[in-house]
Formats: sequence, structure tokens, C-alpha cells
Amino acid sequence: MAGFLQARIGLLLAASATGIAEPAASRQADDRFPIVELRQYTLHDGQRDVLIDLFEREFVESQEALGMKVIGTFTDLDRPNRFVWIRGFHDMDARLVGLSAFYGGPIWKAHSAAANETMIDSDNVLLLEAPNTNAQFTLPPTRPALGESTPAGLVTATIYYLKVPPSEAASQFRRRVAPRLAREGVRPLAWFITETATNNFPRLPVREGERVVVWFAAFTSDADRKAHRIAFVHAAMALAPLLSREPEVLRLKPTSRSLIRGSPKP
Repeated sequence: MAGFLQARIGLLLAASATGIAEPAASRQADDRFPIVELRQYTLHDGQRDVLIDLFEREFVESQEALGMKVIGTFTDLDRPNRFVWIRGFHDMDARLVGLSAFYGGPIWKAHSAAANETMIDSDNVLLLEAPNTNAQFTLPPTRPALGESTPAGLVTATIYYLKVPPSEAASQFRRRVAPRLAREGVRPLAWFITETATNNFPRLPVREGERVVVWFAAFTSDADRKAHRIAFVHAAMALAPLLSREPEVLRLKPTSRSLIRGSPKP
């Protein structure tokens, strides 16, 4: 297995170096990404737009050519120096292959200094897995082009910190929380639990030891979110015996090229 992964990494590095994507026939056709990273970067004052401009120009297609998916990119409405994004993988082996190829390749080499100069901290990362196929993101077939003006809306990421194994909370969320949210007009875009496998790319740290359930929802605006506040309360109450502390809710505005966006206005 290790030899196979090394060969895959070498193939992708060669393709990246020549600017040619891996042939479509050799890539997984499945556009489902059950492994995701929820990445929250703290940036220097005034550098968020600088990083977003660089990221959307250089780091979207270059990662996706290597088998990963840039699912969502956001500004945090409550933290002006926070950039949040979601990166998806087909499985943990594909994560190792893709990250090794990207961070060992020419695009990152050319732009890493400029990206890193904007950052104070990039280690606030939750490594997550979808507990079943229905919990994964369903992604649109295309993303907005550079410079395209597209309605953003609002996306929320709700993080439940657990005092029980994530698998136990997943069962409760699937049976009790998700149906209740849907009845109250909030249908999760996707939901995940902690990926328990060891971080297989330690060059990029993750928050090891965390036990969480994370779910995402889309709204037309923050006023729309507030109108559904009781749904968030009921969801947290249903899982309250399993929680180690108060839930954390991120209010996220999609950037211009984010695949995941808020709900369109009626």
C-alpha cells in the first residue's frame, strides 16, 4: 500500500510540475467527499482580502486537479481577521496523496511565502468524516468564475463538542436532530463527526483529541438565520446530555468563488 501511495504521489507531482492534470480516467469519477477539513485561519490585520484574492486565483483549481475539492471558502462575520474554508477528500489515502502532491508541487512553492505572510495561525483544523452518504455535501457542478458576481447568502457551521464517542452522537443526530431541524425549516447541507484515523499528513496539524459533531446550513441572510433561532435551540437541547460545553456557531459569508453558498432569496 505504501508503495502504491508513493507512486500516486509521484504521478501527481509530475502532472503538477508540467501543468497537466491527472488523466480523467485515472481519477475517481465519484464527486462525493466524505472526508473534510474545516479550516479556520487567523490572519494579520487587513490581510483577509489579500489571502482570499490569492487563494481564489491560485489555490482552487490547482488543488482540485490533484483530486481534492475546495468545497467552501468564507469570511467569518464575527471575526474580521478569520478566513474559513472546507476541503474535501474521497478518503484518507486520497488525502495523503493530494496534500503531498500539492504542498510538494510548484503552485504552493511559488505562492506559499505570500500566503503565509498573511497568517498568524493556520492550525485550527477539524478533521471530519461523514457518517453516511446522505450526510455528505451535494455539490453544484460548477463554481463561480474569477470576478463573477454571485449572491452569497449565509452559511452556518454549528460545532457540538462531545463528552461521548462521536459515533454515539451521530446516531442521536441522525435519528432525533436532523428530522427536527427539517420540520422547523432548517435542512442541514451536510453533517460530520470527528475522523478518528491518525492525521496522515502531520505537516498540517489538526486538532487531535477533539470529539465533535459539525453541521452546516444555508440561509438567505442573517435575519433569516435569526428567524430560525429556535431550531438551533431545539437541536442543542436534543443533544445536551452528550455535550461537554456550549455549541459554537460560525456565521459564514461565502466568498465569490465558494461552491457552498447561502440560500437564494425567494
